Amino acid sequence: MLPVARSVPGESTQQPAQASDISSTPADLAGARNSVRTSSSDNTRRAYAGDWKHYAAWCRRQSLAILPPDPKIVSLYLTACALGNVTGDKKPNSTSTIERRLSSLSWSYAQRGQPLDRKDLQITTVMARIRNTRAKPPARKEAVKQEDIIAMLETLDRGSLRGIRDRAILLIGFAGRLRRSEIVGLDVDKDQTHDGRGWIEILDKGLLVTVRGKNRSRSIEITRGPSDATCPVAALEMWLKFAKINHGPIFRRVTGQGKLAGSRRLNDQEVARLVKRTALAAGMRGDLAEHERARKFSGHSLRASLPSLTDIDDGKA
Repeated sequence: MLPVARSVPGESTQQPAQASDISSTPADLAGARNSVRTSSSDNTRRAYAGDWKHYAAWCRRQSLAILPPDPKIVSLYLTACALGNVTGDKKPNSTSTIERRLSSLSWSYAQRGQPLDRKDLQITTVMARIRNTRAKPPARKEAVKQEDIIAMLETLDRGSLRGIRDRAILLIGFAGRLRRSEIVGLDVDKDQTHDGRGWIEILDKGLLVTVRGKNRSRSIEITRGPSDATCPVAALEMWLKFAKINHGPIFRRVTGQGKLAGSRRLNDQEVARLVKRTALAAGMRGDLAEHERARKFSGHSLRASLPSLTDIDDGKA
């Protein structure tokens, strides 16, 4: 919690500032705003002027006319910027720089009374290609393997209600390859809540998980393992028993100083944080720097690799 200033009688060493010391007139405020606007517009104009000079120099080297504005020439220039062929340094411009240069040309041409059609097909096609080829693919999350999940379980407090819950989340999520939203969206039975995304059926030989999708539902069978320590079904049964849950959301917040299960459904972000926290505590990917390790794990790590008939202590999922 951030420190809060408080006054203590008899300990004041400085007189409070008078209103006249800190007040500003409307004229002062207007002047400050104008100063900020002027500074900002000056910076923009300087950037635009530099971009126009950059473009003009390239046109001269290519023996191309600057005026009137030609979308084909502008498209060639933008492509050269992306390839690093405008100057001799062979350094490609970033996408944001290229977009700024296009804005600069549009503004500069407009100032000369000859507007550039930025929506011309040649320009839009080149810009779309630049954005697509420069787009970074989403970072692939590290897949959790069988030996990893066992190590992650060892970092949990087995004697606490929260630890029992988190154990069930990790094992059910890993064995069923469930998304984090699907994990927290499970109810004890069908149609018990308006925001439920699925339900469970506990059977003698295992667990049947039904998950609702946009178009259809799917069912996942998880069989019991020979060891309760790593059995997803046993972990879930233990959580439901100690949390005293027999209706509604399965995975909930733990309240009452860690001794009670609340009524509210757990947020899916909590699953992501749980996976990341336990993976780091278990020493996974210790070959990487701390900040790189933190980016490697999320809720998706539980389903990033398909277990071939997932085998946790010989219990197939």
